[in-house]
Amino acid sequence: MHSAAQISTISYCSLEGIALNQIKITRKDMGSNSIKQLPQPAKKAEFEDKFGLFGDSQAILQVIEIIEQVAPTNIAVLLIGESGTGKEVVARAIQGKSQRKDRPFIVVNCAAIPEGILESELFGHEKGAFTGAIGIRKGYFELADGGTIFLDEIGEMPLNTQSKLLRILEGGQFMRVGGSETRTVDVRVIAATNRNLEEAVRKEEFRHDLFFRLNAVKIVLPPLRERKSDIRKLSNKFAQDFCRENKIEFQGFTEQAFEILENHHWPGNIRELKNQIESMIVLEKGQRINEQNIRKYIPVDFYAERNMPIPLKKSPEQAERELIYSALLDLKHEIVELRQIILERIFPSRQLPTWSSHFPATYSEEEVIPKENGDHSQTMDDMEKNLILEALRRNGGSKRKAAKQLNISERTLYRKIKEYDLPY
Repeated sequence: MHSAAQISTISYCSLEGIALNQIKITRKDMGSNSIKQLPQPAKKAEFEDKFGLFGDSQAILQVIEIIEQVAPTNIAVLLIGESGTGKEVVARAIQGKSQRKDRPFIVVNCAAIPEGILESELFGHEKGAFTGAIGIRKGYFELADGGTIFLDEIGEMPLNTQSKLLRILEGGQFMRVGGSETRTVDVRVIAATNRNLEEAVRKEEFRHDLFFRLNAVKIVLPPLRERKSDIRKLSNKFAQDFCRENKIEFQGFTEQAFEILENHHWPGNIRELKNQIESMIVLEKGQRINEQNIRKYIPVDFYAERNMPIPLKKSPEQAERELIYSALLDLKHEIVELRQIILERIFPSRQLPTWSSHFPATYSEEEVIPKENGDHSQTMDDMEKNLILEALRRNGGSKRKAAKQLNISERTLYRKIKEYDLPY
């Protein structure tokens, strides 16, 4: 355990200044307690070409600089970030810049391996250790000896397995399942999670001593929505790679399409962006991606349009429920507004004669009950559809102007266009 004097903390903010990330680096292992400068263009190009770590935002450039500092050491690294932010890419970059670059790099998804066999997968087992153990089997740590092991989703590791991992981190020692011999390996550990491990420690779901051991160097990877300046570069890269591999001629993106990509929330982060780019290229048969066809795949953004505050000090489940509830209330309000507009167009308000001069007042049947064979025989959906079509035609197909004229949100208009299969 390092003393407080041995630990220096480097803080950096993303370009948008949204989140403050703490990276703790031991002076003993780092030999430096500050980030001197951002990567030079040649260094950045190396990370792009060799490791696929793309980005020009300040947050990513500083992540590259931290990798340069921690890679030559043997210190454990903890990567924190939402799913799809590129944690494995960063882990491979650390391995590739280290003295272990020519040694094994083993990736283990702790959440994907059943709890009952995770320990055997990590540390191996002896013959007869359990039913079905018909021979000796080496675990991932033995296979990674001399190299690096990347433990993804470390927050899902069972507590009893965590204690054995701690022993490896502290002395490189372990025993196979069903064995009595202590074995030693030389393995660098890089762990990753999308969970708040500090909260897991408080809930006694994660060992505090293991957390402190892994937390020697912590790198927080920003979500894609906090590095919008990188989306254009990433989109072009994914498109080029996919078209080259599949021999597709792609006509590219329009400026409006890029703006839509940059304003999307991307809850699945880089992984979602990559999958979406590839899907659009295939389904549009290589045609240019523009404002019209991109909306078939990326609707008006639920999060971006509302500009909702992020609920703090609440579990993800509570926050999600509140966002959904708020969205449903907004949706109900917009439907009521839209129907009110339609009714006002169909049944314009009438000024009744004053009571004093026209009493008793009489009205003809035609005035009270619209004729069934008239324009009012349409269904409410038909009238709504026609009203939207009229607004779109009047505004030359501009959805923004049409939505403003209809007094509804652009998101609602896009949903209605899709619902009625309108040619816009």
